[in-house]
Amino acid sequence: MTLQAPVEPVLADPLPRRRTVGVDVGGVVVGGPAPVVVQSMTNTDTADVDATVAQVAQLAKAGSEIVRITVDRNESAAAVPRIRDRLARLGIDVPLVGDFHYIGHKLLADHPDCAAALAKYRINPGNVGFKDKKDRQFVDIIEMAIRHDKPVRIGVNWGSLDQELLTRLMDENSKLDQPLGARAVMREAIIQSALHSAALAEETGLARERIILSAKVSNVQDLIAVYRDLSRRTDHALHLGLTEAGMGSKGIVASSAALGILLQEGIGDTIRVSLTPEPGGDRTKEVQVAQEILQTMGFRQFIPIVAACPGCGRTTSTLFQELAETIQTDIRVNMPVWRERYPGVEALSVAVMGCIVNGPGESKHADIGISLPGTAEVPSAPVYMDGEKVATLRGANIAAEFHQMVLAYIDRRFGRAAAAE
Repeated sequence: MTLQAPVEPVLADPLPRRRTVGVDVGGVVVGGPAPVVVQSMTNTDTADVDATVAQVAQLAKAGSEIVRITVDRNESAAAVPRIRDRLARLGIDVPLVGDFHYIGHKLLADHPDCAAALAKYRINPGNVGFKDKKDRQFVDIIEMAIRHDKPVRIGVNWGSLDQELLTRLMDENSKLDQPLGARAVMREAIIQSALHSAALAEETGLARERIILSAKVSNVQDLIAVYRDLSRRTDHALHLGLTEAGMGSKGIVASSAALGILLQEGIGDTIRVSLTPEPGGDRTKEVQVAQEILQTMGFRQFIPIVAACPGCGRTTSTLFQELAETIQTDIRVNMPVWRERYPGVEALSVAVMGCIVNGPGESKHADIGISLPGTAEVPSAPVYMDGEKVATLRGANIAAEFHQMVLAYIDRRFGRAAAAE
């Protein structure tokens, strides 16, 4: 067998961020030089003010920088100003985006307080209206956005794509000498819908820096192809998301694969991970996953990183797993407070390792790390801080002692007294 010559390694640095027009969404800038923004969406009935306020607060505390809420009928539109006011009294000023379908033009007109309270409107051009009403009702919403000085996200979704546009493009494609496949035509219809709607919004008088576009599909390869093409054809800010990503690991993996590739190519200004929660599940999971995509790729830092080995035959004890879980849970629970108390703590790295093979080395690379004894190893655990060994823990309380050392390290390094030095 003949071996091929090794391929020259390619540097994995991300491409420069594609420069887009920045859009101010209630004080949060999307696009331009701003970092990629994390957003989420409630799944409560917006008319239920208590439930919606509680979930928006949870999402904001988890780190969602923009939260979208459904505005689907008069009762939900009437509730929006009350939701905003209740959140303000709680000290939560996260921008609220209204998600409008079918009758958005009427709800905004009939509920001016709702129109004023929202930080942005999301319009789906595929169901804003039908036949001769489509453009007219779309323009009605744009004019309302202009009147209230609000930005708009024009969000195309292949599940509600403009069927007239798709049919026309399919007919045109069938007449070509070398017609494209149906999926390629569908992707072109999505892009044209977004671009046509953006052009119509600008013709109506909405400034370019008040428009964000999205073009969502539920297939990873289609999403990548759509956004690559769309990013070449416009400089509008782009919202990324794999729509209907799914539940559990499937949704996380699919979203991470699609968004990771696009972000690596410099495409995307704000993201949402559209996970289907398990019954009674935590809605903030989608925020956590979005943050972890950005953080693991090196684009932003949201929370201290806990490195832990996967375990093997050398680590038959579960101590390191339990310790890693305890520290990681403690960090996530305390981050809303720590962000204020310990500026810069999101850059912290912690290592919890299970044996001598990689334990000491990985612990030295972390800000603070511990190398627990593996199977048949000496029952002692060296602790490293800033690359130097500072202690060796022994006995039954290793986990509790190291946990306290982590908290003390955070206070010493990131406390306000330390920051003032």
